[in-house]
Amino acid sequence: MSDTAVASVSKLEHVVVGQSLLGRFARLTAAMVAVSVVALSVVAYFFTQISSEQQMDKDLLAIASQTVQPLRDDIVALGGLDSTVLTATNVLLVLVTADGAESSVPGETVNITVGAPELAIAQTQLGYSARNARASNGELYRVIAVPVGIDSVRYALVLARPLAAVNSSLALLRSLLAILGGAFVVIAAALGYLSGRSIVRPVRALADAATHVTQTGELRPIGSQTDDELGDLARSFDSMMGSLESSRERQRRLIADAGHELRTPLTSMRTNVELLVADEQSGMLPPGARVEILGDVNAQLSELTSLVADLVQLSRDESATPVAEPMDLAEVVDRAVTRARRRGHSLNFDVDLTPCTVLGEPESLERAAMNLIDNAIKFSPEGGTVHVHLRDGVLTVADEGPGIGKEDLPHVFERFYRSDKARNTPGTGLGLSIVAHTVEGHGGTVRAANGKNGGAVFTVTLPLAEADPDD
Repeated sequence: MSDTAVASVSKLEHVVVGQSLLGRFARLTAAMVAVSVVALSVVAYFFTQISSEQQMDKDLLAIASQTVQPLRDDIVALGGLDSTVLTATNVLLVLVTADGAESSVPGETVNITVGAPELAIAQTQLGYSARNARASNGELYRVIAVPVGIDSVRYALVLARPLAAVNSSLALLRSLLAILGGAFVVIAAALGYLSGRSIVRPVRALADAATHVTQTGELRPIGSQTDDELGDLARSFDSMMGSLESSRERQRRLIADAGHELRTPLTSMRTNVELLVADEQSGMLPPGARVEILGDVNAQLSELTSLVADLVQLSRDESATPVAEPMDLAEVVDRAVTRARRRGHSLNFDVDLTPCTVLGEPESLERAAMNLIDNAIKFSPEGGTVHVHLRDGVLTVADEGPGIGKEDLPHVFERFYRSDKARNTPGTGLGLSIVAHTVEGHGGTVRAANGKNGGAVFTVTLPLAEADPDD
């Protein structure tokens, strides 16, 4: 596996394992529930408080409406009210004039301090006022004032009731909300942790797989059966592992094949060089042998040069994605034919190219066409004809040579494969493999067959580019 791939996997492992997603998920869930509980508790508390005060206001206003008429009948004795009657209803009563004079019920020991809201009601004789105020005993009371007009004198009837029962209920509500809120937060954190475990489990599997890759180099997929985003992540990881494994296998196979093919010319060159060195010391070679050996060395160097070039091209074709651009395939093939004519001086060329537009990389397709034509030249007899036809994205290259054996047809596009008929012909055994990789990389197909009248026929089919509607 390449250093870049290892670094990518290690980075993924660090991101996944270095942060506790499970803990963060549980804390986030608890925090969200806590915020919701606090907000709902505050709303519930103040709604209850306001509702209780409004209900108390209604009760006091009802008592005030029942008290106004007795006051009008006997303002001096305050309608015959005394502290005993008021104590039974748990109410304090004060009658205040517009100028601030107060009249309390006889026998009342607790007094309410009359303030500006009550005086305003007495003076304006409009509406009513309601507020919380402390009495002379230090307790908090709900105080309302309603206007009363008696004999052209403006009064305000002030009634008050203690808020102790309401405050006690509110305190109990606060405690209950705090207990329930805390319980909900704890339960939410626990549920968040449990649900987070099922969510984080595939992420943990991904981290374990990344750790396994970095420690052993084994590109093992993790597999996923879920149809959610985490399942997509796992499948993407498996796809990456598959691509890396395929790339590593191609790399290993290319190195093995290249080593095997390079060994033969290198061994031959070494033998020839050793002979030349030995001859330099002993003069054992007959006349003309040195020239023959140097010629062999030169041929072997040419073979190595071609082999290395083909290996580089094949490696590039496997690792790179063609940069697609619209082009006329006929022009590309025509350039390849022009170059091939220089190599096949004794051959005839039957060329019929119909313009057609495809999406692809001109240089790689030209090299593929050149390899097919070179192959036809190599096996064509003296004075033979090489047929190159192109129509509707289908390129056919045929020769008049011996053709391809039935046992060789399935293997002609394999690397370094050379049939018995090709053993004594120049070449690296990579030309047709490069053709196959190039064509498949462009979304096309290539096949080999024998012509009806003999000779090999190679057919390349490439998808045509869609016509531009603006043209």
